[in-house]
Amino acid sequence: MRSLVFFIAILSVSPLFSADDYFPPSDAEGGWREAKTVEACRDLAGIDLAKLEPAYTLTERSTAHGGLLAVRRGYLCFERYFGRASRNANPDMASTGKAFCSIACGIMLEEFREKIPAGLDTKVFTETYLPQAFPLDDPRKAEITLGQLLCMTAGYWGEGQTPTGYVKGNPLPQALKPVKGQDIRNLDESSIRVPLWCDPGAGYSYSSPSPHIASIVLRNVTGMELKDYLHERLAKPQGWGAWDYCLHRGDFVMPHANGAGSTALHATDVMRFGYCLVRDGKWKEQQLVPPAYLEKCRTWSPHNPHTPFSLQWEHNADGHVAGAPRDAFWKSGAGGFCLYIVPSLDLVIYKLGGKTGQYDPSLTRIPQPEPATSRDGWEPFPGSAFQEGSGAASLNRVLEVVCASVRID
Repeated sequence: MRSLVFFIAILSVSPLFSADDYFPPSDAEGGWREAKTVEACRDLAGIDLAKLEPAYTLTERSTAHGGLLAVRRGYLCFERYFGRASRNANPDMASTGKAFCSIACGIMLEEFREKIPAGLDTKVFTETYLPQAFPLDDPRKAEITLGQLLCMTAGYWGEGQTPTGYVKGNPLPQALKPVKGQDIRNLDESSIRVPLWCDPGAGYSYSSPSPHIASIVLRNVTGMELKDYLHERLAKPQGWGAWDYCLHRGDFVMPHANGAGSTALHATDVMRFGYCLVRDGKWKEQQLVPPAYLEKCRTWSPHNPHTPFSLQWEHNADGHVAGAPRDAFWKSGAGGFCLYIVPSLDLVIYKLGGKTGQYDPSLTRIPQPEPATSRDGWEPFPGSAFQEGSGAASLNRVLEVVCASVRID
């Protein structure tokens, strides 16, 4: 009850958007405006800087490498890194990249609505949208919709040793044997052929092949690679610096970006992406992302009545993160990465994480800053709450602590 009163009070005094309708130039042209002193955080960003320090401490104790950034009211009010992380690093963001695939699909549905008029309700296992899937290996796949792929309810098992399914919030027994997931050397085919564990729509299982299949649909509808589509529709307008997907694996180069993740952006460009979303998809004079699609990302979806996960974003519409507003939504990734969007607080948060291998420059071939190697091999204290830095409890706590730093006076 106390947290509810707290956020009602915030909303009563804080405008959703800053009065000057600010959008940051690219880093090459000056970058974000900043408010990093105690006074500037208080007066310009409406943030209590001292209360952000515990969120950084939580971040630093959870992963070998990482950092924390916060933007409120268009002011970069916190930016600090440790280990190999830095502003211009391009780490493998792992499944945080699923959010980028989702937003690309949202843009596609608006731009190419004549080609895909049923939108998220489109049954995509057809010769038009997924010719790569034929002949179908399971007739039930003909019923899978784009919305189900993006909500992880298409019926695909999550890959790995112990995938778990959920039906109306209840976990089901784990698969009796490991499920083979994506093969990066045959990404499209291996994703499409993952077996179903239930009828489409009947349950949820966190399955990386699902968003990659959605990215194949995007490729077929737009005639563009996922990476190129993101570059034209988001990276160019927002002024991103060097970025890529982690396409290189030794001597093998993946022919397609993985819709399941592994984007590699500068941290301040991740904040640009998030800032566009907190501004309801707007960037300067352009409406880059359809507002109606973003609204679907932050609340329960008819395509997923099983878990609070909509269109590749976890959302707080049920209040399961008690110290955050109910319109908050976020996407995490292996290694402790997470991007959080809180529209009612005009707040974007990016928690970097990562193991040493996630900062390997050979993944993207983008020249990288000289890394600080002092935390290579670092592990959280055995038995501590931080031993799994990407765990939900750790990520949720960072969100709660940063939200608590928002001033109500």
